[in-house]
Amino acid sequence: MKVLFIGALYATVYLLYFKFRGTYNREEDTFRMELLLLPCVVLSLLVNAEFTVLEVLWTFSIYLESVAILPQLFMLQKRGEAETITAHYLFFLGSYRGLYIINWVYRYYTEAFYDPIVIVAGIVQTVLYADFFYLYVTRVIKEHRKLELPI
Repeated sequence: MKVLFIGALYATVYLLYFKFRGTYNREEDTFRMELLLLPCVVLSLLVNAEFTVLEVLWTFSIYLESVAILPQLFMLQKRGEAETITAHYLFFLGSYRGLYIINWVYRYYTEAFYDPIVIVAGIVQTVLYADFFYLYVTRVIKEHRKLELPI
């Protein structure tokens, strides 16, 4: 699975930087990344399970993953709309995080295992998606109602 994951990661980076490079609009990308990176670095140095290099780096990745969607949500808010494929992508990305929550509950009841860092970061990420989920579901319902034909 790790080989598949790393392969998918490299394929994604290739597509972003080479294949779809022309779709990037620097003028619209105004989100300041340091507003995400610096708090995640500081938090990972202060709140971690063990103060070792690998543990701090892992904790940093967990914290960063929980807020990594903010630039995309910022762009959607700025534009006021999203392409259908982008909306579906974000919905399924958030659903993936929702499945993590189910996994945490399952592991807690079957193994008595929980990791407060992962759980709090996951809840933060899910809360960030909540507004998008609401807008996505109401949009899908509206589109579905438009397609219904009277009998």
